Amino acid sequence: MRPIAMLQPHRLVFGQDCSGECAPYLRRRGLQSAFVVTAPPTRFLAEKLAASLRAEGLRAEVYDGIDTEPTVGMFQTALEAAKSAAPDAVIGLGGGSPLDVAKLVAAFLNSDQRVQDTFGIDLLAGRSTFLACLPTTAGTGSEVSPNAILLDEAERLKKGVVSPYLVPDATFVDPVLTVSMPPSVTAGTGLDALTHCIEAYTNKFAHPMIDLYALEGIRLIAGNLARAVACGGDLEAREKVALGSMYGGLCLGPVNTAAVHALSYPLGGEFHVAHGISNSVLLPHVMEFNMEACAERSAEVAAALGASREADAMRMASAGVRRVREIAAECGVPMNLNDLKIPRPAIPHMAEAAMRVTRLLKNNPRELTLPDAIAMYERAF
Repeated sequence: MRPIAMLQPHRLVFGQDCSGECAPYLRRRGLQSAFVVTAPPTRFLAEKLAASLRAEGLRAEVYDGIDTEPTVGMFQTALEAAKSAAPDAVIGLGGGSPLDVAKLVAAFLNSDQRVQDTFGIDLLAGRSTFLACLPTTAGTGSEVSPNAILLDEAERLKKGVVSPYLVPDATFVDPVLTVSMPPSVTAGTGLDALTHCIEAYTNKFAHPMIDLYALEGIRLIAGNLARAVACGGDLEAREKVALGSMYGGLCLGPVNTAAVHALSYPLGGEFHVAHGISNSVLLPHVMEFNMEACAERSAEVAAALGASREADAMRMASAGVRRVREIAAECGVPMNLNDLKIPRPAIPHMAEAAMRVTRLLKNNPRELTLPDAIAMYERAF
């Protein structure tokens, strides 16, 4: 059993209405001003947080410039706004995009590094600004992970900064904050979280300490996501999906994702397909590709997804693939690349771009070659 390190926020709070604990916690920490990073659809929630911060005696400024999946340029604009505000705390409130930008803003607020020089693993020099995260989606797990993703416009490819300095100081996972998510966002982000858990459990570097989170995350999301999509006010379903998503986020640092995410990055980077939808289209095809390399683990994934037990591991694994397709259909998401209006002639270029995401491909239980990637995209049509 290889050594493994779990990185978690110093304060990790989960539960309905726990977001109300954020402002008092910052006051007790002696912080005086906060820069709140959010997106236009969640500005109303950020303004409520800002009001609670002001009630605790802190200055608070809300920045809602993260209106799409973030680019390097979008991050730079947010960073300049934060420098003008000169806060001693940065708070991310929103989906994965605002959270990722908030994490990077906190890290680069007092840094001479360029973000382009930190794409990769453990290249970030440090972080001196307090960081808190409050997710309003149940999907990316960014609120507990050491990862932040930006689109490199020059290469039209998503790239990650991975560093322990990006793990927040405090995280408040409040399922009530996810109620305002529309069904399509609930579905896409939930399927992203499901992919995190499946890729962590079937990972080349899977670990027993992470398996617990991964399998329980699969069970919680598979059993409740369709309910959350169908009825956004179903707080029991929201709570269980949020917990599963948080478990998926805890898998990202020590184990991380693999080929599904590597193959999905070109879809987002070049064609601006929502990340969770990219993952959901590609997930069953990668699961089929990987089965022969991890049949027993794929069978356990199938059981957690709700498939009936079968004696033969490969048959059970195939049932898991069918179950993933059923969940996606129940959630009403696109099922193939043609539905996403991806031009078929783009496949070779996308495959070449995916093959450059080596930090994730190295985790895949079965080696993925360029011809394999091309074939995978072809099957996904």
